[in-house]
Amino acid sequence: MSTKLRIGALISGGGTNLQAILDACAQGAIDGQVVFVGTDNPAAKGLERARRYGVPTFVVDYGRIISAFRTDPTSVKQPPDADLDDLARRQCLLPPGTDPAKIERFLRSRVAAEAALLEAMAAHGLDLLVLAGFMRNLTPYFIDRLNTDPAKPRIMNIHPALLPAFPGTDGYGDTYRYGAKVGGCTVHFIDYGEDSGPIIGQRAFEIRPGDTEEHIRQRGLEIEWQLYPACIQLYAEDRLRVVERTHHLPGGRVYRRAVVEISEKRLKD
Repeated sequence: MSTKLRIGALISGGGTNLQAILDACAQGAIDGQVVFVGTDNPAAKGLERARRYGVPTFVVDYGRIISAFRTDPTSVKQPPDADLDDLARRQCLLPPGTDPAKIERFLRSRVAAEAALLEAMAAHGLDLLVLAGFMRNLTPYFIDRLNTDPAKPRIMNIHPALLPAFPGTDGYGDTYRYGAKVGGCTVHFIDYGEDSGPIIGQRAFEIRPGDTEEHIRQRGLEIEWQLYPACIQLYAEDRLRVVERTHHLPGGRVYRRAVVEISEKRLKD
């Protein structure tokens, strides 16, 4: 008999994707169980969705931590295992040429919050962490403590656009303003960049004449609620592997990319 996938979830707002995941677990569409829901926002309405299912919740108030750091950096506890110089070299969220002092301030405040997240999560245990509208970028400090096997990352995210187009916080709005004729959503694993990790699944829809931004957003959400549980179930069945692919292009150029391979065979019974 298979063991259910232990799923942790992080949210920042209403949690509609969280609801889709909770429902899919309850209906057996995901061979898993949500074991906690955490948030950076004490007012996140999605917390009530978790509580209705009896799922433990916690809050790590990013706003309070960042505000305290800006007021008095010494008042915010830094985890002893955080090597800020190493993290600064490996982070990809702030572009090359950014003032090193700004990078250090960013990392110190975020790592303090991430250490609190990790501590809260450790009480529950998990196999997979899903970001369900979690509006905070994660640093290598957090990512490396979950992604210990390069072939099988443990942090999954859903993005409101067909990546690699339109990364960032407003994928549907960017799709609409650009005048794209197709919109969609992407589920991917997290890496050090912003919405740049290996793609697991995508679904698309036609943008019709007369569609508004709200039409696009609503149509996108409806397919998100289908795609995210389906990708989580692939993970539960152990059908996802990340592999490095190398492509030799004309002119001697070499392109390397980590991609997700999806096995046709269910490996977990």
